[in-house]
Amino acid sequence: MAIPVIMPRQGQSVETCIIGEWYKQVGDQVKAGDLLFSYETDKASFEEEAKEDGELLAVFYEEGDEVPVLTNVAVLGRSGENIEEFRPGGVGEAALTVPEEAAPAVESAPAAETKEAVLSEKREGKIKISPRAKVMAEKLGVPYEKVQGSGPYGRIIAQDIEVAAESLPKMTLLAQEKAKAEGLGAGEIATGIGGRVVAENLVAYNPVYGDDFEVKKLTNMRKLIAKAMHQSLQNSAQLTHHMSADARQIMALRKSFKKKLEAGEVSQNITINDLVCFAVIKALKKFPQVNTHFIGDSMRWFNKVHLGLAVDTERGLMVPAVKNADDLSIEGLSSQLSTVAGQCRKGNIDPELLKPEAASFTVSNLGNYGVELFTPVINLPQTAILGVCTIVPRPKDLGDGVYGFVPMMGLSLTYDHQALDGGEATLFLKEIKEQIENLSI
Repeated sequence: MAIPVIMPRQGQSVETCIIGEWYKQVGDQVKAGDLLFSYETDKASFEEEAKEDGELLAVFYEEGDEVPVLTNVAVLGRSGENIEEFRPGGVGEAALTVPEEAAPAVESAPAAETKEAVLSEKREGKIKISPRAKVMAEKLGVPYEKVQGSGPYGRIIAQDIEVAAESLPKMTLLAQEKAKAEGLGAGEIATGIGGRVVAENLVAYNPVYGDDFEVKKLTNMRKLIAKAMHQSLQNSAQLTHHMSADARQIMALRKSFKKKLEAGEVSQNITINDLVCFAVIKALKKFPQVNTHFIGDSMRWFNKVHLGLAVDTERGLMVPAVKNADDLSIEGLSSQLSTVAGQCRKGNIDPELLKPEAASFTVSNLGNYGVELFTPVINLPQTAILGVCTIVPRPKDLGDGVYGFVPMMGLSLTYDHQALDGGEATLFLKEIKEQIENLSI
């Protein structure tokens, strides 16, 4: 009996996933446990295994397609079994096992109103076009690489080719063959009978801006990050205060923990960032108004500190949350921060921990990159975010008129002025500074 393969739901907030790569092709025999395809959410990537033995009878979506969760993406079963009952609504020609003639007739149906062909610069990479549309384009001499598709996910369908053919100059049969063989297109001049384009009128495609650039589509994750950052700056009154903390104490603690690790007295490699986060948690307990979410006409005050940590990965910036961070010892906090950062880089982090609402406050540390000053952007609806900068030697009054160079750590606090006053933000930042300078564990 044929069974559907569905797009899993990874977390309650995930509504769609992107098909990454199909490991099996239609007609392949599959065993339970075999990898069928990879897919990704906005933050993490996964692989789906076959639940049953059988033949891969149909695949309804291609690589790169965005698919709603719990939607049928493929069918497993015995050769010859009917798969129509499993076809998701509205997919039509996206099914790879069904010829286009069997797809809904919407593609070739006459348009209710006159449409203009949408032509653009010739695109690079894989172009989504239905088999029927491709055959039609080759027959009519339409450069489909320049046609903007109106089908699902921008796919070029037969109607797009028909409209484009009507707007382009007609070609003679010889011109069509030459254009197809040599990748040429119609020029601005048509000297044939009835204004037709003859072979001599064909020209090579020359982009307006030359070929010294490459156009790449944004990844789904980058689109989401861009949208979140834009919304953050559009929907909040952000202001940043900068301050420096004497880093001698925290550096001494780091050195002490490193020796304990080598001696086997502790099991966790406690870093400068771990110690800063520990100090931030202590400051948040003294200033609970910062450990909040601003939600328009009200604020959500948290009894516990759910600390967000900005993590740089190959796929983009992720901000996982460590829940109840104020209950953890320094070793426990270090372990949890290391764990969530590792899961982000591997792509198997729980999506629920990546929701902006999961954390009550975020720390973004660019010290390892040598950044001396920056303005972090708030992860809404959180009220504030701390940017941690690199440690640099700066002159300081050591007392009795003696000045010396001291390692100083830059701290940048961005806060929503709608939720916090400048005085509150300044006192909180000063508290972080004092916690760092006087940290004892």
